[in-house]
Amino acid sequence: MKKIQKSMFLAAGISLMLSGCSIVEKQIVFDVNAAKGHTVFSINDTKCNIKEANIYLCNYRNLYGEEYGVDLWECSQQPSDLESYIKDVTIDELVRVYCMDIIAENKKIALSEDEKSKVDSAADEYYKSLTEDEIDYMGVGKADIKNAYKNYAVAQKLYTLLTQGVNTEVSDDDARVVHLEQIYVTNSDTAAAVAQKLGANENFGTLANSYNEAASIDVYAARGQLPEEVEDVAFNMNDNEISQMITTDNGYYFIKCVSKLDQEKTDENKTDILVQREQQQFNSDYDEFMESARFDLNKNLWDDVSIADQTGIQTDSFFAVYDKYFNE
Repeated sequence: MKKIQKSMFLAAGISLMLSGCSIVEKQIVFDVNAAKGHTVFSINDTKCNIKEANIYLCNYRNLYGEEYGVDLWECSQQPSDLESYIKDVTIDELVRVYCMDIIAENKKIALSEDEKSKVDSAADEYYKSLTEDEIDYMGVGKADIKNAYKNYAVAQKLYTLLTQGVNTEVSDDDARVVHLEQIYVTNSDTAAAVAQKLGANENFGTLANSYNEAASIDVYAARGQLPEEVEDVAFNMNDNEISQMITTDNGYYFIKCVSKLDQEKTDENKTDILVQREQQQFNSDYDEFMESARFDLNKNLWDDVSIADQTGIQTDSFFAVYDKYFNE
């Protein structure tokens, strides 16, 4: 499976909503008539050139166009849907970067000389990786690649600075993920039958295979992910313990605690919790900017862009090269 090298903002879990562009539950409404020429969109007086959009678009075409070794472009019955999705991802991500760059400029946050040198090195390496067909399709020179990396680096620097001071201590208990097996049924008579069989010490897994109406028997859950009545029981169970019937508004649960602490998934959840804390601290400045920003989309230009049939475009290392110089 190809590893998707997502941008820091996607990886950080900032909300991605593709019914239009949005960030942190803020809906961006574009004026689709204002932007002209080679500008694909503008935010206030700052313009994003189609060349920079093409860089992201080509990389996302290949990062999102393959899964588990399967070329989604070849097997998709509706390649236009995949293309539309990737174009939405591209605009959504670039809007994030440009909004953050404007905030950084207002706060007088700029790249250091060392960071500028890293931008130069990343741009040189990535540009050399491109084929003539890719350069021709994007319409880019090395200066365009450098500008894209500069914008991206400034956005990352802003995010890092605005999230400084976040409490990075997350305890095992706060992040705890339990491993459960469940039997969920919606009918009270069925629930009574399951309770009777469990009371007679019939095998939980066998009963789950016969009766469970949920999508899965196996469940990993952190706090806040289960119905309240189920969570209250699940987080107070010991390994291999089986619950009594748990009644909720939507049905009846029986759960078996496989592990009251799955350490690997708990560690992963610690990272998610930290990201959420950073996001909450970041949102204050971002939300204030979003309230007054003006967004203009050159819809005619963007609608004319097509990536679905560009089989010669194989580049997918833009973000990986950035990480090599900035995050390793």
